[in-house]
Amino acid sequence: MLPTGLVAHERYFWHDPGRGSGFSTASIYLQPDRHPEDPDTKRRLLSLLEVSGLLDQLHRIAPRPASNDELQYFHTQRYIDHVRVLSDGVGGEAGDSAMVGQGSFEIAALSAGGCLAAGDAVMSGQVRNAYALVRPPGHHAEADSGRGYCLFGNAVLLVKHLQKKHHLNRIAVVDWDVHHGNGTESAFIADPSVLTISIHQDHNYPIDAGSIDVNGEGLGRGTNINIPLPPGCGEGAYLAAVERVVIPALEKFRPELIVIASGLDASMIDPIGRMMCTSETYRLMTRQLMAVADQLCQGRIVATHEGGYSNAYVPFCGLAVIEELSGIRTPVIDPYLAEFVMMSGHVLLPHQEAIIEQARQLVANIPD
Repeated sequence: MLPTGLVAHERYFWHDPGRGSGFSTASIYLQPDRHPEDPDTKRRLLSLLEVSGLLDQLHRIAPRPASNDELQYFHTQRYIDHVRVLSDGVGGEAGDSAMVGQGSFEIAALSAGGCLAAGDAVMSGQVRNAYALVRPPGHHAEADSGRGYCLFGNAVLLVKHLQKKHHLNRIAVVDWDVHHGNGTESAFIADPSVLTISIHQDHNYPIDAGSIDVNGEGLGRGTNINIPLPPGCGEGAYLAAVERVVIPALEKFRPELIVIASGLDASMIDPIGRMMCTSETYRLMTRQLMAVADQLCQGRIVATHEGGYSNAYVPFCGLAVIEELSGIRTPVIDPYLAEFVMMSGHVLLPHQEAIIEQARQLVANIPD
């Protein structure tokens, strides 16, 4: 069996979004703290991959910077130039909660390019699937603005690259970040060749995005599905959403490749999410998507790392995903799992099931 690919690079950890506090920037009455999107969660995941022994069994994929032309697959030249000017100067804000530090342009271009390299490796048959452990994240970035810690739309640029270079006609994006994938939705809302599915906490971020009623526009009607779960959802709700909505949607759409926007901030102890997922939840969701990918698209999956802000728990959730992608179970035992499964919140509740049932009805709208 082909190996699983991994994109990672030291420069990803050098992007500096400045100081913050909670999910806000500091103010006169808000004491500065570490920014939520600091490098520790991703660095610690990479460290756990090494300590577990899994890193040595993955195929390392070298990232490259996305070119200006590639960034223009989604972003306006005005915005690209704006990020570059901020990066070459003293930094600044490229949009709502999207901070640019000195040198961030080059790192964000390398983040986007790392995702493109992961897609190339899968399409060339070099690897079976791939995980792009990149930073800064991308799924909130819009065409003419950064947003929500995201500078360039990594998953969007990956999809556009796969369409242009590898001539794929049908691609699906499954976003399980706790926040709505507004940037990805905006890019493909009217594109019938891309199915976008976002499982997120209702009215978290962006506060006004992710409604279940947004189901695509024009020729893309039916190809955007939002599953806005209420706060407090755990494994029961997430697995039901995948089983009852995501898998039937993928089976009807029949993608040639699946992109996972892999945010790990729906975990039980994430500081800016209010969900109850465990590492095992992420493992099982990955297993479900791999099974349908084997059935539909030769197992082709590329995961782009998005959010996840618990330094303690992101590494174990990420390890579970990558173990499942690779088919290699390491000796690592999640030290939190035994306690977490004893807590409330894992059973599917009627009010959660009602939202999932509403979303399930949308599968019928996907064009044949």
